[in-house]
Amino acid sequence: MEHLASRRKTWYLISLAIIIPGLLSLIFTGMNRGIEFTGGTLWELEFQQDVSSEQVTDVLTAHGVDGAKVQIAANSDGVANRVAVIRMKELQQGSEQKTELETALNDEVGPFIQLQLSSVGSSVSRDLTRRAVFAVLLASIGILGYIAYAFRNTQNPVLYGSCALAAMLHDVLVVLGIFSIMGWLFGTEIDSLFVTAILTIIGFSVHDTIVVFDRIRENLAKRAAPTFEGIVDYSLAQTVVRSLNTSITVVFTLLALYLFGGESTQEFVLALLIGVISGTFSSIFNASQLLVSWETGEIQGLWHRITSFGRNKEAVAGAK
Repeated sequence: MEHLASRRKTWYLISLAIIIPGLLSLIFTGMNRGIEFTGGTLWELEFQQDVSSEQVTDVLTAHGVDGAKVQIAANSDGVANRVAVIRMKELQQGSEQKTELETALNDEVGPFIQLQLSSVGSSVSRDLTRRAVFAVLLASIGILGYIAYAFRNTQNPVLYGSCALAAMLHDVLVVLGIFSIMGWLFGTEIDSLFVTAILTIIGFSVHDTIVVFDRIRENLAKRAAPTFEGIVDYSLAQTVVRSLNTSITVVFTLLALYLFGGESTQEFVLALLIGVISGTFSSIFNASQLLVSWETGEIQGLWHRITSFGRNKEAVAGAK
């Protein structure tokens, strides 16, 4: 860890290489949101014989249900092609339309039993979306304020909060990007549990970052090295083993839950797993390195070059 801070540009490039594909996916395809965020009905049926998505879709379309998404899965006994997972516009329990669809599916596809029917209205889904965004923003503001207060005795307390927030944003973007790509490739959907996972990841990321920052603050007071970069390297050498041991313990637990836990929580656990790994990386290789980049003037220099380039473009356009 002796020269970790001197390689900070390499760590930044690694982070960008991970984030950019997911960011492009978020921009062009977005997130594959579940019915909790879009509104509609999730209808899960188990048939007594093999079925295909085309069979079920044809019946639904013939009876006025357009745009339904049908996925075929194995049943609880592991028999493939027996369960149809239907995502469609809102369908009320006990309604005439539901009775009509049940009769048609039974006659044209085959006998089945209903495993699940859950509906969310459009107004409820919009409210859930607003609450999810508000929860993440509130957590971010609270974290920035807390770290700025906790490090108030340092030369630039807001800087510590901003760097922790940047590392947290890194972890959130990594998880969002990967799930956006998974939604595009495999149809993976996000639900309210995913928001819970994001908030948990934020907490874990900041917790790890504060441990590193606290050691940097202590070593600054002791003047443990002649330069700020040296102090960061020394602080990381003191904390990295603890951070890795904590993260590896959590990763093993989450892996066990993902491999042997229930199917309904797999995506929640996967989001946590990605976030914990990303949070460990960002705490060591991003948050503390951003402090060094600020102290050495690299961030200010980059900002100056960007703004100068913008002014030069405006000047050229004005001259024409």
